[in-house]
Amino acid sequence: MNTIDNLNKVLTFVKNSFVGKNEIVDLLGISLLARENAFLLGPPGTAKSAIIRQLSDCIQGGKNFEYLLTRFTEPNEIFGPFDIRKLKEGELITNTDGMMPEASMVFLDEIFNANSAILNSLLMALNERIFRRGKETRKLPALMFVGASNVLPEDEALNALLDRFLIRVRCDYVDTDLLEEVLLAGWNLESRSVERPVITPQEITELQQRCRQVDLAPVRKQFVDVVHTLRNTGIKVSDRRAVKIQNLMAASALISNRTQAILSDLWVLKYIWDTEEQIEILAGIIDSIIEKDTALQPHPQAHYNKTPQAEELIKDVQLLASRWESGNLSFEEQNVIKDKLRYVQTRCNWIKKNEHKDHIQAEIEQLWKKMLEAV
Repeated sequence: MNTIDNLNKVLTFVKNSFVGKNEIVDLLGISLLARENAFLLGPPGTAKSAIIRQLSDCIQGGKNFEYLLTRFTEPNEIFGPFDIRKLKEGELITNTDGMMPEASMVFLDEIFNANSAILNSLLMALNERIFRRGKETRKLPALMFVGASNVLPEDEALNALLDRFLIRVRCDYVDTDLLEEVLLAGWNLESRSVERPVITPQEITELQQRCRQVDLAPVRKQFVDVVHTLRNTGIKVSDRRAVKIQNLMAASALISNRTQAILSDLWVLKYIWDTEEQIEILAGIIDSIIEKDTALQPHPQAHYNKTPQAEELIKDVQLLASRWESGNLSFEEQNVIKDKLRYVQTRCNWIKKNEHKDHIQAEIEQLWKKMLEAV
């Protein structure tokens, strides 16, 4: 069995343990292969830390570091205290035993509580996999950092921290239709010992190196076009982020047992949002591109779309109409409304009942007409 099969077995095991969290687990797998960081946005009790813990437990011989940050968290709590014996000899050496600098998987909950005392060291660790404290510098063995929060940062000083997490995914409560499965899976997880599939840090490192050998040439032109489209829409994609997104596309190909990227590997771009408003805009733009892909072996998340409810879509159209008619909208605000309307229009095609679909499409066409009249 090759190493990619080992990783897919681990991801399948974690998905079976946490019903309704396939999207999150698959994105964590992508992040792990790409050696990029992932950010989970969601309320307490949505299994964020439990998923990371389960994934970490499947990494044989690896160490897990998990910490809940507060405004008063000190560097010693994350990186470790100074070694007293060395301190007596006049050396400032950190005792990192059991702390973040020795972990292969790192989960930092309420990441935006990070204060100025730990922020610079944290930014360097996230971006360069380096721990620096005074004259002390060491490389970190971390395979991936995962951050989580209930809210996005309001303080501009923390935007640099969010920027270090290339993948952003919303972690919500599971749909009520799946609640019985959630209860059963949770009961089984806590009540009996389950044999876990495993993968070693060395195997993951090997896969990360193989990721760099994936041929992205077949989709590079389309990727460039998408970046231009997103920038014109008002979604910031810096040159640095564009370069790093290639790692995600390569990971999508490799985890699907391919050595070449295909158009559907662009699905990962749906998770580079900065604000919750951008989630639907990105989904609309990217879904409309990758739905044209007929290549074999796409990533399972590439063509997965949650079936929309007609009632939800009509509410979305009415809300957009209300915002448009409120007037005094800037050019950028008008474009955001139009992008969201295009996304709703795409989602409308997935509604099964024709009478519901026709009603929503009529409302959408009416709103487009008002927008054209305003030009």
